[in-house]
Amino acid sequence: MLKIGVFISCFLSLILFFAPETGSAQDVSILQGWKFKTGDQAGWAAPAFSDSDWAPIKIGAPWEAQGYPGYNGFAWYRLHITIPSAIRDKSFLKDRIRFDLGKIDDGDEVYLNGSLIGRNGGRGGTIESGVWDQDRSYTLPLADSRIHWDQDNVIAVRVWDRNGDGGMYDGKYGISINDVTDYVRINTADNGFQFGNNKQVSKKISLQSVSPTYDFTGRLHISVADPISGSVVFKQTLGIDFAKDRPFEYTYKVSLPENKSYQATYTFEEGRSKKQLSVTEGIPFILTPRPPATPRINGADVFGTYPNAPFLYRVPATGEGPLTYKAASLPATLKLDPQTGIITGTLAAKGSYKVKLSVRNKLGSATKNFTIVCGDKIGLTPALGWNSWNCWGLTVSDEKVRASAKAMADRLASHGWSYINIDDGWENAQRDADGKILANSKFPDMKGLADFVHSLGLRMGIYSSPGPRTCGGYLGSYQHERQDAASYAAWGFDYLKYDWCSYGEIAPRDPSLEDYQKPYKVMQEALASTGRNIIYSLCQYGMGDVWKWGNQVGANSWRTTGDISDTWGSLSGIGFKQDHCAPYTEPGHFNDPDMLVVGRVGWGPSLHDTRLTPDEQYTHISLWSLLSAPMLIGCDMSRLDDFTLNLLTNDEVIAVDQDALAKPAVRVADQDGIQVWVKELRDGSRAVGLFNLNDKAHPARLDFETLKLPSGQKLKLRDCWRQQDLGVQKGSYSVTLPAHGVVLLRVKAAQ
Repeated sequence: MLKIGVFISCFLSLILFFAPETGSAQDVSILQGWKFKTGDQAGWAAPAFSDSDWAPIKIGAPWEAQGYPGYNGFAWYRLHITIPSAIRDKSFLKDRIRFDLGKIDDGDEVYLNGSLIGRNGGRGGTIESGVWDQDRSYTLPLADSRIHWDQDNVIAVRVWDRNGDGGMYDGKYGISINDVTDYVRINTADNGFQFGNNKQVSKKISLQSVSPTYDFTGRLHISVADPISGSVVFKQTLGIDFAKDRPFEYTYKVSLPENKSYQATYTFEEGRSKKQLSVTEGIPFILTPRPPATPRINGADVFGTYPNAPFLYRVPATGEGPLTYKAASLPATLKLDPQTGIITGTLAAKGSYKVKLSVRNKLGSATKNFTIVCGDKIGLTPALGWNSWNCWGLTVSDEKVRASAKAMADRLASHGWSYINIDDGWENAQRDADGKILANSKFPDMKGLADFVHSLGLRMGIYSSPGPRTCGGYLGSYQHERQDAASYAAWGFDYLKYDWCSYGEIAPRDPSLEDYQKPYKVMQEALASTGRNIIYSLCQYGMGDVWKWGNQVGANSWRTTGDISDTWGSLSGIGFKQDHCAPYTEPGHFNDPDMLVVGRVGWGPSLHDTRLTPDEQYTHISLWSLLSAPMLIGCDMSRLDDFTLNLLTNDEVIAVDQDALAKPAVRVADQDGIQVWVKELRDGSRAVGLFNLNDKAHPARLDFETLKLPSGQKLKLRDCWRQQDLGVQKGSYSVTLPAHGVVLLRVKAAQ
């Protein structure tokens, strides 16, 4: 006798097999027609409520960019929409209806005709605990009485925004009927690509049912193609079957013809409905050559310090060890450790000190001219380092920070990376009796931690807010600014990220320029009183056009945008809109388009490989370098794979970011989805990025006349990522770029 579960499964399989496919269910678009109002009233969910006086708004973009700058708190979206019964009648699997509402910053409650159908992306808790970087997808049974078929329906979305950007800002929007393939997951994330000899690549993928009811049979098609030419270099088809507790797993192997961009596509064709589900991913390709065994000195040509402040600098050098370091004309009050390359001490007198660095090993030596500027500015080039937020979120700890520092010292410091920054989550729940800030149990010895980081030749950063609470709900610095700055200095910190957060509760509802500046001036004065070199990084999401006044409050950098996430929409939406900020960058003062989202990220204990394709990651690092932006790694430093290291250790690319002229790139061309950005460099050459913003491969062209180099001259081109000369050319340069891809060039007049 069949068990009831087996019988039900067999019965459902028969339904699936014999159900006629009368047509595919079409999505109902919900991109147009939304109304918006700030504030919060329960009656706004009711279908009978009149929203005729509400303002129209676009979804897919934050409300700050649509006439509500600096607004935090509650707001509502409403949409009147007819849901046609045809999408139900034409569906193959008559199961559930799905409402896709993109991503919502930060928390949400969704009402259909006055009834709550979902909250916070499916997670429990209050709306204030919502997760901003999560797709909102809510489902109901087709027979649910809250659905008014072929009639007016009201979707009302209550949104809570803690700080920064807010609203229904990204992702997929629509109403559709769940299909067979909605219950299939093609998992490509758990296992990375493995690289063998002779350009051989292997990858393990798996397919699994997310429903305890449905088992699946069908075919899996695997193909690998050149995204530029479209030619397929590998193809395979397999017959497969799988269930929720019985995934299908397979490892394929392919030999790639060249070291370049390729795309792998996995298509599952369900055997009964013939419905298909496809997933495409880019195959990582490493362009950065390995550093030579002979010595080479990397990093910026200039470094700033305040008079009488503790000085710490690690000479970034590569080459087969052991290396021996020297510094000619180094001021007597500074000392260089010849084995580690770490320079310490103090400088009393203001001025520029010309130093000649040298490094030697058994294979040879290298030298570099280096200038130490003692004066009123520090951070003369953009900060290069790591921040804990994009991987560990509020779960950061002493152990994780130490592991990150060790990884940076071992693998990245030789290329100029130097800051290890703790973000939110380190603060104790209460101050001591004297009002002094304390670290929580995850950080038992802050000074000991900073001393450890300094012993590696690296510098240490910390986080706070001008408000009473941080974004994560921990203690901020409000009314304790001097105490906190003194504590940071006593512990030995070299960097402060100062995040607006709950200061929105202190500032007026419509802040003036003076209101925006006030809390940052207060902390700047507190930091200055410590006599320590502390990089001052403002995090207030670009409110009040901060790029116009950030330097006036003593900031070394200032966020120009809301938080970044590891999607092309977020990356491109932020990175390619920075040109209006460019005129306000100068040595010691930089626009900050937020942290890097390469490697393994996750904003908490659960991490995943970045969702950016390999080409998008090359675009990310190239664009940030051209923008003279601070580059703060946000991934798990203990798990740096070869591809991520390739992104972070290309000294010619880093040199573009660290150029002492500190003049960010400007966009000189924008046509047919191709953008060209040009950056002037101190030696008179140009760094040029050709970017393809299209979803498919596209030709790109650089006209040399846009470079403002001597007219009519032949130009020498060099590919920065491959570190290869492209020869001498005249007039223009053309290349075909993969989707979301880039070529980063260094161009100078030919001799």
